[in-house]
Amino acid sequence: MTDRLTIALAQLTQSVGDLTANADAMLAWREKARAADLIVFPELQLIGYPPEDLVLKPALVDRANHELDRLAQATADGGPAMLVGTVVAAQGVLFNVVALLDGGAVTAIRQKRELPNYGTFDEKRLFAPGPLPAPIDFRGVKIGVPICEDIWFPFVTAHLKSEGADILVSPNGSPYEVGKDDKRIQAVAGTRIRETGLPLVYLNRVGGQDELVFDGASFVLGADLELRHQMPDWDEALTLTHWEKRNGAWDCLPGEIHPLDEHPADIYNAMVLGLRDYVNRNRFPGVVLGLSGGIDSALSAAVAVDALGAERVWCVMMPSRFTSQDSLDDAVECARLLDVRYDTIPIEPAVGAFDTMLAPPFATRQRDITEENIQSRIRGVTLMALSNKFGHMLLTTGNKSEMSVGYATIYGDMAGGYSVLKDAYKTTVFDLSRWRNENVPSLGAGLGPSGPVMPDRVITKPPSAELREDQRDDDSLPPYEILDPILYGLVEEELSVEQLVARGFERETVARIERLLYVAEYKRRQAPPGVKLGTRNFGRDRRYPITNAFRTL
Repeated sequence: MTDRLTIALAQLTQSVGDLTANADAMLAWREKARAADLIVFPELQLIGYPPEDLVLKPALVDRANHELDRLAQATADGGPAMLVGTVVAAQGVLFNVVALLDGGAVTAIRQKRELPNYGTFDEKRLFAPGPLPAPIDFRGVKIGVPICEDIWFPFVTAHLKSEGADILVSPNGSPYEVGKDDKRIQAVAGTRIRETGLPLVYLNRVGGQDELVFDGASFVLGADLELRHQMPDWDEALTLTHWEKRNGAWDCLPGEIHPLDEHPADIYNAMVLGLRDYVNRNRFPGVVLGLSGGIDSALSAAVAVDALGAERVWCVMMPSRFTSQDSLDDAVECARLLDVRYDTIPIEPAVGAFDTMLAPPFATRQRDITEENIQSRIRGVTLMALSNKFGHMLLTTGNKSEMSVGYATIYGDMAGGYSVLKDAYKTTVFDLSRWRNENVPSLGAGLGPSGPVMPDRVITKPPSAELREDQRDDDSLPPYEILDPILYGLVEEELSVEQLVARGFERETVARIERLLYVAEYKRRQAPPGVKLGTRNFGRDRRYPITNAFRTL
């Protein structure tokens, strides 16, 4: 029986479905941790997380078994044992598990008990819950391995304590959302430690997977609730944690404490990482986007440059008769500051062609929003043509405020492959733009400029779609400082009109915004994916029926 133990924590990215590459990466990181007794990897690291219905393919499960055997055989060399997240099938059902690999064999398997089935998670659709797990006996140390959601409730950790666990090691696949760092450490890990009196290792993955971004930020808390290790956010990392048994209890020696991003740097880095992994893993050479001279496209372009480098970002101005000189000048200056390719493709020839083509059926009707939407759709077709011809993914630039109320044109500015602003309200867009003009993100350091990314006028001028003469967003919508808190209440908090009126908002305005929110559901169903930032993104978190007659007023 030992009184000393070294546990390596491998905070890694992963590629869903690329089992061989994931296994190879784990072996490479194991080589870096030769001094450790055990190296721990995040939840489902072998197959990637979340696998969604891909995990229902028997061929994937078979390949997972093959790769797990290969990993197990590698441990015959006398190096560190491995705690690996994977999937196994038994009695016709699937389990989310961790497997201990040691001495050339799979020596223990523990199944996940608590299966999340809310927000972004659908695990009850895919997996069966395991029994309350016993600790794993590793070289005389009883290690409890609650998997991710198992530490959000008291049952699994209480059982592990009753079964004699000495240390809790929790592999996670926990997506980023605003304010989650404190919640993980204080409300979740801290609560389990106070209940059990056991030290806890929290290991999380990093990287983007479709709409989700994993921020890492793994940590170790002692039984006294003191932070022993804090790993960085957003980057892959390996840390060796050294454990000693003192007075009959195990404790982790203090290690490095990395500072985590403050707000809004955390949001910006989430956007950068989400876009980078989406573009690279889907093998796009770069992105193309419309640069209008407005704040949404300016911020989207800045994120793209920080994520991919200026040489992989192509910006296109598509002016119409309603495009102001300020917008033309601001777009040119944005492109100069970002050092990206910049082209101008006027849309007036196409607008004129549509006016001529539609003149007979439109003869008895006045000009209205239809003609505005035609301009947006012409721009969408133009950008998609460039995407098709050259292979660049079209990056859309709409924000959450616009998508909430349907202030977007289907088949127009909604066309594209990905959106970094999809879960960012307009006021957040302003905050991020001001922040980026004064700061360099840690994740994109060296790829984007070290100074401002847009002229100050882009931030200060009134927002406008410029689809008609002297148009402003607040012609159709309340000012964003009023609109966004209403939307936050309706979307994130699920409040009623009356509850928002009680907060001081005008009843007629709230009722109108609620109606716009519901009737725009069909548009959101056809919007591209985008980075999840808050608690209720449009897509995985919030799933409303398109045909819906319910209103709270």
